[in-house]
This record gives sequence, structure tokens and C-alpha cells, in this order.
Amino acid sequence: MLVVCRCMSDGKFQQAVGIALECRRLDKLEQAISKSENVSAMLSYCLRLSQTHVDKREFRHEVLRLIVNLYQGLPSPDYLSVCQCLMFLDDPGNVANILDELIKGDKVDTLLAYQVAFDLFENEYQPFLLNVRDSLPDPQTTSSSKMVVEGTVTSSIENDSSVGNVETSAANSPLTGAGVLLDGTAGRQAAEDTTSTTEHGSSSSQELSVYADRMVKLKGILSGETPIHLALQFLYGRNRSDLLTLKTIKQSVEMRNSVCHSATIYANALMHAGTTVDTFLRENLDWLSRATNWAKFSATAGLGVIHRGHLQQGRSLMAPYLPQNGGSGGGSPYSEGGALYALGLIHANHGEGIKQFLLESLRNTNNEVIQHGACLGLGLAALGTADEEVYEDIKSVLYTDSAVAGEAAGIAMGLLMVGTASEKAGEMLAYAHDTQHEKIIRGLAIGIALVVYGREEEADTLIEQMTRDQDPILRYGGMYALALAYRGTANNSAIRRLLHFAVSDVSDDVRRAAVLALGFVLCSEPEQTPRIVSLLSESYNAHVRYGAALAVGISCAGSGSSEAVSLLEPLTSDAVDFVRQGALMSMAMVLMQTTEARDPHVGTFRRQLEKIVLDKHEDTMSKMGAILAYGILDAGGRNVSIMLQSRTGHDRAMAVVGMAIFTQFWYWYPLIYFISLSFAPTAFIGLNHELKMPKFEFISDIRPSIFSYPPPTAPPSTSSNIKLPMAVLSTSARAKARAKKEVDSKASAGKPLPREVNTNLSSDSSGSTEGTEKDLTTTTRDGDAMEQSTARY
Repeated sequence: MLVVCRCMSDGKFQQAVGIALECRRLDKLEQAISKSENVSAMLSYCLRLSQTHVDKREFRHEVLRLIVNLYQGLPSPDYLSVCQCLMFLDDPGNVANILDELIKGDKVDTLLAYQVAFDLFENEYQPFLLNVRDSLPDPQTTSSSKMVVEGTVTSSIENDSSVGNVETSAANSPLTGAGVLLDGTAGRQAAEDTTSTTEHGSSSSQELSVYADRMVKLKGILSGETPIHLALQFLYGRNRSDLLTLKTIKQSVEMRNSVCHSATIYANALMHAGTTVDTFLRENLDWLSRATNWAKFSATAGLGVIHRGHLQQGRSLMAPYLPQNGGSGGGSPYSEGGALYALGLIHANHGEGIKQFLLESLRNTNNEVIQHGACLGLGLAALGTADEEVYEDIKSVLYTDSAVAGEAAGIAMGLLMVGTASEKAGEMLAYAHDTQHEKIIRGLAIGIALVVYGREEEADTLIEQMTRDQDPILRYGGMYALALAYRGTANNSAIRRLLHFAVSDVSDDVRRAAVLALGFVLCSEPEQTPRIVSLLSESYNAHVRYGAALAVGISCAGSGSSEAVSLLEPLTSDAVDFVRQGALMSMAMVLMQTTEARDPHVGTFRRQLEKIVLDKHEDTMSKMGAILAYGILDAGGRNVSIMLQSRTGHDRAMAVVGMAIFTQFWYWYPLIYFISLSFAPTAFIGLNHELKMPKFEFISDIRPSIFSYPPPTAPPSTSSNIKLPMAVLSTSARAKARAKKEVDSKASAGKPLPREVNTNLSSDSSGSTEGTEKDLTTTTRDGDAMEQSTARY
């Protein structure tokens, strides 16, 4: 390692760190960081390199442990970075200890603890957050165990160092004469220090009260109550969705076109995601009532997207549609199943309060539609918790071998076990080989892909097994397993394997999934995606072109990338309808939160969507894509964007999972709602130490038009100023010619003209007799010609 030593001697410590990582020499890495002039900056640089350039997950974890140790050796550690590293290492215990120590400090330390908790919540890793919360001490228990009650020798005194040198035989026991005996020294000391103990007790009680209040606030952040409440306030208060756009879409959709009718319902749900505004549905109940069967299921489930995050009132909001007494309430099973699915969407990733109700609803029904909704709802509410009880109930639904319920059960099992790399994946794969239902096989294939989420090389054995299977549906699942296992890593091996299947597999579905999966692998480096899929976007195979479009949309979502827009533009006018559909939706993803002042393509794209929606001769598939594109472009009241990674560079697990299942709408439209899991509010929220929003101002050097809301759609004007041409009948022309002829004959005879005729003549004539005669002649000829023409026909 002479090169590393030479770099350190020349002061090139960044090069030394890079070489040490490439050579996997932790000893040299530690030496290079410790000898640098700015250890904290070098640790941040090393942390960034470990996430972007270290391919092997196991070695990356060793590097992170070293970084944590070096951070903790600093006089003032960067607790934000330390806790991020501990989250990557799945070490909730140490994170809880750090947060507990911080809230015991002064106000600045407490604010730091809150900020760490907000940053951890942003990564949306629910099992880890719940473990951190449960590892923190209970403030009530802590207060009671340290409480000091003032009084005499007969007071209740705890064996605590802060309350003098008093001995007791048991905690919380009253010290009476017949009870615990104190030695004489201790008794006299307690009697003499009654006053000082009282003063100290009151101050200690106040400190414990402050500590308990801080702990409650901290747990509220970790559980999601505080950030979700703030997000709801923002989305409701700043809602700028355009109801006139939805009205235009509704009026342009044909009554008998159920696909576009459902697409309008989906678009409304996405436009109002998280805003709790369901005005459009309430104003169009008759139009909404045309939805039947699975369209009714989707319409009911859409309420879950609109009210997402309403954890306290979620069940009461959906009460009119839910099964009564845990089973079917005699209503439509499609509404009841959709309501259970909606409850899962409302409580997605925060389902502690609703999980038991969904579980009872699943147990008390044999209807496959209600089972379908209950399985999806349970998977969302218990995302990543690996709850054995829930898993067994969902598995029992799977083993009924119902195609409709079994597909949802397979997806729900994957949602429940996401990222655990559980051995149950082998169990799911075995059943996929046994069943004959394609829907169940597809659901299980996606479920297995979710189980190996983020496991990288640890999942290679299972991925190899799936990609070599004879069943194309399992190979299709293997592509998603590869995508989710290596999400956001830009791993060269994963990219190479996906490109191989994209051009060599015999199944169009597998090829489409392979290209689409590139978007997940490259979501951390979106600038590379257009370059990698550019040739695939020109493929002769329409499925490959569709996959290329969605890959760019997923990877470059919310970026406004000009390269992505240039690649997608020709695909929006592709010869194949479903390619146009995918390109329109992807373009909407890329241009989210992008204004026309920043990129003129936004205005052009909106006009293109309007033209497609209003064109009655447009194909149904591309029209559906345009309607959904409207919903994605204006999602969340124009206040959210698709974010697959947090600001710290960690992947947002729920967002990636939601986007992966959303892409399954190719087979099952109700899964469109999963895209709402990837939405994140684009808000700047500032809080004080009481977690309240103070009034503050900040200066922006960017002109407001760059980030302003799009102007609302102008309503059509009731009166038109344009003078339309008037149709003249042949009989009218002949009558007018005869009247003028009579006027001329009377004038030549010298008879006085009637006043009305004189007036008409003066207004019609140009002021010269020649002009009048010429006009009359022309009119007469025209009239004769028209009469002859009419006679011929």
C-alpha cells in the first residue's frame, strides 16, 4: 500500500480514502481519515463513497461500522450522520441511546434529536422506526421511578442518589415504624434535610416533566404522527388542483367507455392525494354511480388515496362502505372490498391502529372480492413488519386457490415481508410452481421480489433460480427481484444482466420488465438512464419501447431532465397505442413540479394531453394514458413529487415498493393507486422546540415564476364576439330581387315610393344607379342559377 502512504504524505487524503476502499483495506482507510486535516469532512466523504461506489453489501457495512466508531471519537460527533449509518446497519438500540441522551441535554441538543428523528422518518423504514421508538424509555415509567415526594421520615423515598443517602429495603415502600427500619444516621440526616429535599424535589420534578414532554414529542415524530399531521396541513391548505380540468375530462369521456371512466376516477384520486378534498366525487354522484363491479371497487378505494394519512378518522370516513360486524354487511362486495383496500392506503406504513380490524375482516369472509381488498389493505398497513399472525392468515387465503384473492394474497405476503430475505420466499416459489392460475403465479412472483428488497448479492441465488425458470411469469418476477434487490445501487452486474434479458428473452413480458427494471437500479443516478436506454427506445419491439419509456419516467421522476424529455417526446406519438400510454405517463412523472417558465415543454405537453383527451377518434389506451398523466402531473393538489430517495441518499422503501407495484397496472388497474405511496410533499416546513410552526421569512433569489403554480384553466366564455357567416336561402335571394325590381319599375314610372321601401333601398344601394342595377342583375342571375341547381338535385 505504498500508493496510499504516498497520497497521505502528499496531503491527498481523498485519493487515499478512495484507494483504500477499492483495495478493501479498512486499516488504511482508518489511517487516512484519522490523519486528515478535517476528520469530520473526510468522514462525510467516505460515507458518500460507501453508498455510491462500494458494490458489496457486507463490506459496505464494515465501512459504516468504522465510520460510526470514528465519529463517536470526535469531540462533537455529527449525530445526523451517525444515526443514518446506524440505520443502514439496522441498529435501533444505539440510535435510541443517542436520542435519549440528546433530549436530556439543553434546548439545542433537543432540537438536534428532533431533527435526527425527522430525517429517520423521511426514509420511511417502518420496522426500524418502531424498534427505535420501543427502545426508548417510557416517560411515565421514567418519571415514576425517579419521582421524589416531599415529606417527613414517613414519606415514600426512593433509593436514588439525588435524594440523599437514604436506604430502603424495597422501592416505593412507605417508611413506617413497623415497616422498613432506618439506621439512626440516615434518619437524623433525613430529618435535618427536609427543607433542602423539598426544594431539590421540586426542581427534579420539573426536570422530569420537561424530559417526559420531550420524550412524548420524540416518539410522536418516530411513529409518524407529527410529520403526517404537518403534511396533511400543508396539502389541504395549499391545494391547487384544477376541478375544471377534471370536468373537461369527464365531459369528453364517452358514457359506454368504462376504461376512460375508471381512468378519470383514478386521475381525480391522484390529483387530490392526501388533500382530503373529495368535492369532485360529491358533485358527480350520478356520474360516479355508473361504475359497476371492479370499477366500483376502484372508485371506493380512491377515497383512501384522497384521505391518505388521516390516521385518526380513517375508519370513520370509510364506515359507510366497510363490512359490518367484521363480515359482509349485505352491501356490494365490491364496495366493501374497495373500502378495506382504502383503509390500507390511508394507513400505509402506519397501520398499528387498523391492522386488527383488517385481520378480522379477512377472517370473517369467504367472498373473494372482499378477501382481495382485505389482503391488499393488510399488506399496506403491516408493510415490512413480518408479523407471523398476519402472514398465516394471508397464506390461508392463498391456499384456497382462488385466482382473484390469491393474486392479492401473493402481493400482500411480499409487502408484509419486504426486505427480510425470509425463507418464506422459497415457500412462495414452491406454491407458484404448484398452482395453475396465472394471476396467483404473478402475484407470488412480485411478492418474492419484494421479499429480497435491498438484499443485493444476498438475493443472487433466488434471482438466478427465478430467471432460469421455464415459466415466463416467474422469469418476469425475477426481473423485478433483480430491480428491487439492487435498487438505487447502479450496480454494473445488475445492469448487464437486465440488458441481456431485454434483448434475448423469448417472452415480451419479460423483456418489457427487464428494461423497466433499469429505472429502479439507476434511480440514484437519473442522468445515466436516458443514455443507457436510448437504443432500446428505438427497438422494433413495442414492449421494449414501453419499458424504456417507463424506466426513464421512474428514474428521472420530478427531475425535469431535458435528456429524458427528448427521449420521451417521439414515443408520445408512437404508432402503438400502449407505447404512447407509457410515454405520456412517464413524461408526466418527469415534469412533475416543473413550471413552464423553467421548461417550455410543460406547456406543450399540457396542450398535447388536452388534444388527446378531447379527440373522439383517439385510441382508448392512449386516452387512458393522457387522463392518468393529468393526474400524475397535478398530483396532491400540485404540491407533491415522486421521490424514490430521501435527501440523505437513502432509498425510501415505501416509495420504491409502491412504484414497483404500480407498474403492475398493465394486468390489474386497481394497483394504479400504489403510485401514491411514492408521493412526497414539496414543502419547506420550519418548527421551533415546541414543534409548532412560527412565522418566519426567507429570501429567495429565484424569480417566482420558476416555482409558481400553473395558472388555472380558464372557463369557456358564454358569449362569442366572432360574427359567424349567415346562410342565405335561394328563395330569400329571389324575393329580394323581385322587391328591388318592383322598386325600380315604380321609380321609372315616377310614382312616389313608400317610406319603408325608400329607406331600405337607400341602405342597400351604394349610392349610384349603376351599382344598384348591377347588384340586381347579379342577384337575379345567382338566384336563377341556384333555382336551376335546386331543380337538378
